[in-house]
Amino acid sequence: MYSMSSIQEVAKLERAKKRVAALKGFYKHLAFYIAINVFFILRRIYRDVYHGDTFTEAILDFTNYKLFFWWGVILAIHAINIFKFDFLFGKNWEERKIKEEMSKERNR
Repeated sequence: MYSMSSIQEVAKLERAKKRVAALKGFYKHLAFYIAINVFFILRRIYRDVYHGDTFTEAILDFTNYKLFFWWGVILAIHAINIFKFDFLFGKNWEERKIKEEMSKERNR
C-alpha cells in the first residue's frame, strides 16, 4: 500500500519535472530568440550599408528590428507564463473555475 505521504511525494516530483521541462523550453526559446535575431539584425544592417546607408543610418533604421520586437512580445508572454505571473489564466483561476464547475454539478 502507498501511504499518503508517498503519494504526495510522487505528485511533487511530477510537478517538479513539469516545471523543469517548462523552464528548459523557455530557455531554449530565449536562446533561439537571441541567436536568430542577432543574425537577422546584422544581416539587415549589412544589407543597408551595402546599399548606400551609413552604418549609423543602418543601426537607427527601426524597420530592422520588427522581428526582434514582435518575437520579444511573444517571449515576454512565455516568460510571464513560466515564471508564474499568472494574472490571467493561472493556477488560482483554474482552481476557482474547477470549484465553480463542481458546485454547479452538485446543484443539478
